[in-house]
Amino acid sequence: MGESLYIIIAGVIGLGLGAVIAGLFLKNNGKKIEEEAREKAKSIIREAEITAEATKKDRILEAKEKYLRLKSEFEDEVNKKKNIIITNENKLKQREQSLSKELEQIKRKEAELDSKKENLNAQLHAVQIKKDELDKVTNQRISDLEKIAALTREEARDQLVEMLKDEATTKASSQIKDILDQAKLTATKQAKKIVLDTIQRTATEHAIENCVSVFNIESDDIKGKIIGREGRNIRALESATGVEIIVDDTPEAIIISGFDPVRREVARLSLHRLVQDGRIHPARIEEVVAKTEKNIEEEIVEIGERTCIDLGIHGLHPELIRMVGRMRFRSSYGQNLLQHSREVAKLCATMAAEMGLNAKLAKRAGLLHDIGKVWPEEAELPHAILGMELAKKYKEHPEVCNAIGAHHDEIEMTSMISPIVQASDAISGSRPGARREIMDSYIKRLKELEELALAFDGVNKCFAMQAGRELRVLVDAENVDDQTASKLSYDISQKIEKEMQYPGQIKITVIREMRAVNYAK
Repeated sequence: MGESLYIIIAGVIGLGLGAVIAGLFLKNNGKKIEEEAREKAKSIIREAEITAEATKKDRILEAKEKYLRLKSEFEDEVNKKKNIIITNENKLKQREQSLSKELEQIKRKEAELDSKKENLNAQLHAVQIKKDELDKVTNQRISDLEKIAALTREEARDQLVEMLKDEATTKASSQIKDILDQAKLTATKQAKKIVLDTIQRTATEHAIENCVSVFNIESDDIKGKIIGREGRNIRALESATGVEIIVDDTPEAIIISGFDPVRREVARLSLHRLVQDGRIHPARIEEVVAKTEKNIEEEIVEIGERTCIDLGIHGLHPELIRMVGRMRFRSSYGQNLLQHSREVAKLCATMAAEMGLNAKLAKRAGLLHDIGKVWPEEAELPHAILGMELAKKYKEHPEVCNAIGAHHDEIEMTSMISPIVQASDAISGSRPGARREIMDSYIKRLKELEELALAFDGVNKCFAMQAGRELRVLVDAENVDDQTASKLSYDISQKIEKEMQYPGQIKITVIREMRAVNYAK
C-alpha cells in the first residue's frame, strides 16, 4: 500500500515536471517564431519603401519630361503664330503703302478730270451758242421754203415719209426675193439632195388594196356546197368570220367583202380548206374557222419576226413584234400599212445615215411610227399618241417614243430623228398611187386652195393643177408689178402653210401677163 502510494506520487511529480519542461520549450519556440515573423515583416516593409521611393522618382521624372515636352511644343506654336503675325503685319504695311500711292494717283486723276470737265463745259457752252444760231438760221430757211413751196412742214414730212415708204417696200420686196433665192440655193440644196437620194435608193411596190377579196374556185358546182341547204352554210360562215360572202354570176369566183383585212383573210383561208376537204356544214365551218384564226395569229407573229429580221431590228418586245405583224392586214388610205412602215423605216435609215445620225434608231422609229393604228382595243387617243404610249410601255428608247408621238405634230419634237420620221412618212404617203383619198375631201381641198389665193388683192384667177400640188395664180398686170408678184407668191405660200393641211409640197406660180388690145375700125 505504501509502495503504491509512493509510485503514484512519483508519477504525478514526473508528469508535472514534464509539463513544466514542455511549457518552457513551447514558450521559447513561440518567441523565436514571433521574432522571425517580426524580422520578415520589417524586411518586407523596407523593400516596399525602397520600391515606392523608386516608383515615385520614376513618376516625377516622367512628369518632368512631359512638362518639358509640352513646354517645348507650346513655345514652337507660339513662335509660329508670332512669325505669322509678323508676316501679316508686314503685308499690311506694304498694302497700306500701295493704297496710299494709288490714292495719290486717284487724287491726281480727279484733278485732271476736273480740269477736263471745265474745258468740256466751256466747249459745250460754245456749241450751245452755235446751235441756237443754227436753229435760228434753219427756222428762217424752213419758213422761206414753206413760202416758196406753199407747203407746211407737216405736209412736206408726210410726202417724204410716203415716198420713203414706197421705196422701202420696193427694196424690201427685192431683198426678200434675193434672200429666198439665196436660201434656196444654200440651205435647201443639201436637203433636196438627201431627200432625192433617199427616194431613189428606196425601191418599193405600190398597190391599192380594196375592201374585197376574190376566192377562185374550180367549178360553179362548188358554189352550191358553199351556200348549203337554204343558205345555212354561207350564213354560218358569215357569222363565224364577220364578213359578207357574195355569190353572184361571176364565173368560178366568190367575192369576200369586209372592212377588216384580217377577217377577209380568215374567211378566204377557211373557204380554201373547206373546199379542199369537201365537208362543208356549220359545225365543220366553225371548227375550220377557229383553226384558221389560230394559224393567222401564228402567221402574224411570223410576219413580224421576219420583218424585223429583214430590216435588221433586234430586241423588240414580243407584243410590238405581234403589232408589226398585224400591219400586214391593215391599210391606210388604201396603202398597206406594213409596206408603208417598211418603206418609212428604210427612208429614215437612209436619211439618218446621210446626216450622220443613228441609222438603226431611226429605222426602229420608222417601223414603229404607226403601231397605234393596229392596237386591237378601242382608244380615244390619236394613233400617234397611242403608239408613243405603247412604245413607252414596252421600254423603247425615248427618242423613238418622241418620233412616234411627234410625226403628226401632236407633241413637240425633241430629237433629230423625229423630223426624219415625219418627212419619211410624208414621202411614202405622197408617192403617186401610194394612197387613195376620198373624192369629196380631195375636191374640197382643191376648192379651198383656190379660194385662199383668190382672197389676195390683184388676183384675177387661180387654178389648182397636178392634183393640188401646183397652184397657178393669174394677176392683173396693171395693178401688180414684177416685184409685187414675187412678194404675192411668197405671201400665198405662207398663208397656205399656216391655214391648210396637205401632203408633200405645193408650188405657187404667179403669172403676170400684159395684153395690149386695140380694134381697127
